[in-house]
Amino acid sequence: MDTTYDFIERLSTKEPVPGGGGAGALMGATAAALCSMVANLTSGKKKYAEYQSDIERIIRNMNYEIKVFLALINKDAEGFYPLSRAYSIPKDEPGREQTLEQALVLAAQTPFEILKECDKLLATIDELVIKGSKLAISDVGVAAAACRAAADSAAMNVYANTSLMKKREYADELNEKTMAYQRQCRDVCDKVYDMVFGKMGL
Repeated sequence: MDTTYDFIERLSTKEPVPGGGGAGALMGATAAALCSMVANLTSGKKKYAEYQSDIERIIRNMNYEIKVFLALINKDAEGFYPLSRAYSIPKDEPGREQTLEQALVLAAQTPFEILKECDKLLATIDELVIKGSKLAISDVGVAAAACRAAADSAAMNVYANTSLMKKREYADELNEKTMAYQRQCRDVCDKVYDMVFGKMGL
């Protein structure tokens, strides 16, 4: 696993990976890490003793989600390589379109997985507004913003692939599922962000 500096440095180059999909997964990992941080800051505090078992569950779940998102960075890169190779096939070569179609389907899978993982963070982000330490309430807002950005990034990468697919029935079905997850993430994250804003008296 590269350091964050290495990842950002490579992201800034013309290399094919990492790209937007990997960046989205990193944002998802950031959102999960912020949730874990808020939970760790809350754990053991008398003021929040009634939520202790929930806080411990959140820490376990978020530590797992961090690992999932980080693994998806590499998985997204692996899913893009076949597409990159498919584009290099001469346009008049037999079987190019089929190979390209298969590569597009593969390349769309990991961004969709990232989007589904973002959906798994929503309940925790929503829960921490109530059960997390008020001293870290702004970090819940940042987690919501990061999760929304991760979801939008993942969705954009799904659309980038489905827009080029010839099998429109499959593409349209995947787009519909993607839009549903994206709307859900936006709705919850925007709600939480506004709640945090209000709790800070702004």
